[in-house]
Amino acid sequence: MVLYNVTVILDEDIQTDWLHWMKQRHIPEVMDTACFVSHRMLKVLDSPNEGVTYCIQYIADNIEDYNRYLLNFAPALRNSFPERFSNKFVIYRTLMEFID
Repeated sequence: MVLYNVTVILDEDIQTDWLHWMKQRHIPEVMDTACFVSHRMLKVLDSPNEGVTYCIQYIADNIEDYNRYLLNFAPALRNSFPERFSNKFVIYRTLMEFID
């Protein structure tokens, strides 16, 4: 299994709107790709960054499913962020493999 982690650092003024959009639209769209078997959203409590930091984690059964997501779905989904969030967030993406 692999874990695709998306860390987002937001300006505080868009936090409520962004959370609503993520929960109601973006995460369901990612999960509708059928490339991931589960997801979770976490708020980072001790972030050294200014603003508010969240991690969204998607779990795929295997690297092939993750690669299918990258190839077929990620470009469009990454470009679907509403204009009202422009220049108000930074995203870091990492891929991790489960050891146990």
